[in-house]
Amino acid sequence: MSPARILVVDDEPDVEMLLTQRFRRQMRTGEFDFLFAQDGEQALEMLGNTSDVDMVLSDINMPRMDGLALLDRLNELHGHLKTVIVSAYGDMGNIRTAMNRGAFDFVTKPIEFEDLETTIAKTLEHLALFRQLQDDRARAEQAHATLSRYFSPNVVETLSQNPDCMTPGGERRSASFLFTDLADFTPLVESSNSDVIIELLNGYLDGMTDVIFAHGGTVMKIVGDAVHAIFGAPVATDDHARKAVDCALALDAFACAFQAQKNAAGIPLGPTRIGVNSGSAIIGNFGGEHFFDYTAYGDAVNIAARLEQANKTVGTRICVGERVVEQIPDFRGRAIGTVLLKGKSQAVRCYEPLTEVQAASDQTSGYRDAFALLEADDPKARQAFAALVGQYDEDPLTMFHLSRLLAGESGGEIELTEK
Repeated sequence: MSPARILVVDDEPDVEMLLTQRFRRQMRTGEFDFLFAQDGEQALEMLGNTSDVDMVLSDINMPRMDGLALLDRLNELHGHLKTVIVSAYGDMGNIRTAMNRGAFDFVTKPIEFEDLETTIAKTLEHLALFRQLQDDRARAEQAHATLSRYFSPNVVETLSQNPDCMTPGGERRSASFLFTDLADFTPLVESSNSDVIIELLNGYLDGMTDVIFAHGGTVMKIVGDAVHAIFGAPVATDDHARKAVDCALALDAFACAFQAQKNAAGIPLGPTRIGVNSGSAIIGNFGGEHFFDYTAYGDAVNIAARLEQANKTVGTRICVGERVVEQIPDFRGRAIGTVLLKGKSQAVRCYEPLTEVQAASDQTSGYRDAFALLEADDPKARQAFAALVGQYDEDPLTMFHLSRLLAGESGGEIELTEK
C-alpha cells in the first residue's frame, strides 16, 4: 500500500523540520509522505507535476498567494483533494471563511501535534471512504450500462438494487422465449455495399431491441440479424406469455414498416420471422467470472427457435406454441396446425397471433371455418380454402393449406422436413 502523500503549504522555515521530526516513524514505515511548498503558487505548481497528493495542509497567511486564495484554486482544479487549514488561535473569521469555501477541517497555531495527528487521520479516513464510494459508484454505473444493453429499464433498475442475482450460475424456471430472423439476409449481405448493410443492420437491431425493452423483455443474444429474447427473467412475472405475444406483434409491425422503407429505397430486405414458446428452462448467467452471458437452455428454448423457422414453411411471420396460448385466456389468433418440428418426437399445436382488427375480420372468420373442416377431414375443406384464396389471395397460410389439400394431404397435422 502506497503512503498517504500530504502537501504542507507554509512559509515558516521550521515547519518542515518540526513535521518530519514528529512523523518520522510514520514516514519510515511508509504510512506518510510529506511534500512542502512555501506559498499557494508553489503548491499549485507542485500539484500540476504530482498526481498522487491525497491532502493539503495549508497556512492562511502567506506571501504571493494566501491559504484562502489557494483553497479557491484547489476547488477549481483539484476538487478531489481534502484541505485542512492552519490558522492562528482565535482567528474565527478566517476559519469560518475557509470552512465556507470547502476546507475539510482546521487546526490552530501554535500547533498541538496530537491534535494535528488526529485531524490527519480523520481526513485520510474520510478520503478513503470517499474514494471507495466513488469506486462503488463507477462500478455501479458500469454495471448499469452493461445491463442496459440487455434488459429493459425497469429490469435494470431491479437488478441494480439486487446485483447478486446476476452472479454466474442459473436456475430452472418458467418463462417465454422469442426468436427472430430476417429472411434472405445472407444473400443481401453478399450483394450489397458494406456501408449499406451496417446502416441497415444497426437501424434494424436498434428498433427491434427498443420494442423488446418496451415490453419488459431481456435480450439474450444477437447473432447477426437474429435476436433471441426472454420474458419472465431475470425478474419473474406471471404474464410473461402475454408480454411475449404482444411484443411479437409489435416487432412484426416495426419490421414490416422497416422493410417497406428499405424496399422503397431499392434495398430488397426480406420479412422478419418470429417464433414464441413458453416453458421451463435453466436460465442464468453462464459466462463464468470473466464474461456476461445471460441466456437460457432447455427444450422450451429450442422449440421457440424451431417455431421461428416453421414460419418459412407455413407462410406466417409469427408462430407461437400451444404453451403460450394456454396462458392467455383471451388470446387472439388462428390455428396453424399441429406441427411435428424437425428433430422432435412430439408435435406442437401452433398458432398465429393476430391484432384485434385482424381477429375480428371476415377473413379470419372464414379461415377458422375452413380450418375446422380441415381438422375434421371434411372433403369440403378444399373448396373452403379455395374460396378463401380466391377472395384473399395475399394470405400465405391459406395458400399453404390449399396446397397441402391439392397434394392429397388432409387433416391439421403438419410434418416439417426442414429446421
